[in-house]
Amino acid sequence: MTVKKSKAEIATIDCSLITIQTATGEFGFQTASQVKVEPLVDTQEAVSLISKGRLLAQKPSVNTLIGNRITLTDNVFNPELALILNGGQIIYDTVDTTKIIGYRPPLSGSGERGEVFTLNAYASHYDSDGMIVQYEKISYPNCHGVPIAFSSQDNVFRVPEYVINSAPKKNEPPYILDYVPELPTLI
Repeated sequence: MTVKKSKAEIATIDCSLITIQTATGEFGFQTASQVKVEPLVDTQEAVSLISKGRLLAQKPSVNTLIGNRITLTDNVFNPELALILNGGQIIYDTVDTTKIIGYRPPLSGSGERGEVFTLNAYASHYDSDGMIVQYEKISYPNCHGVPIAFSSQDNVFRVPEYVINSAPKKNEPPYILDYVPELPTLI
C-alpha cells in the first residue's frame, strides 16, 4: 500500500510579532511572549433512544466553533493596546505631547468599549539549517477586549495578560492562516 506524503512539514516557533489592525490603522509590538488560543465551541448534546437497556438509535453531538478566546501575554504594559481593548483615554504630557504619562480606563458603568479589531499573530518558520524560511501569520477577526486587571509581586516584572474574544461574522472563517516572506516593518 502506498500513502501520499504530506506536502508541508512546517516547524514554527516564537511569538515573533503581534499587530492590531483597527478601522483607523495598524500598530505592532514585539514584546508579546505568548499567544494562547482556546476555541469557543457551542455543543448540542447527543440524543440516545434506549429501550429496556438496548441502544436503538442515537443522534451524535454537534460541536460548532463560534469563535476564539485569545490570551495575549506581553512582557510590558502597552497603554495604546489597553486603549483599543478597553477604551478610555491616554494622558499625554503637556510639554512633550508625545510622552505618555497615564492611562484612564472607561468610567465604571459608562458602557464604553474598546474598538473592534483584527489580531495578527506572527510566528517564525525555521528550516533544518537554523535559518528563518518564512513567517506564519494567523489573523483573528472581529476581536473585542476584556477589561484588564493588574497584579504585582516583589522582584518580579509585571507580565500583563490581555484576554481577547474573537467571533467571526456570518460566513467568515474563525481565523486565516497565511505564510509571508517577512515581518511588517515597525516604524
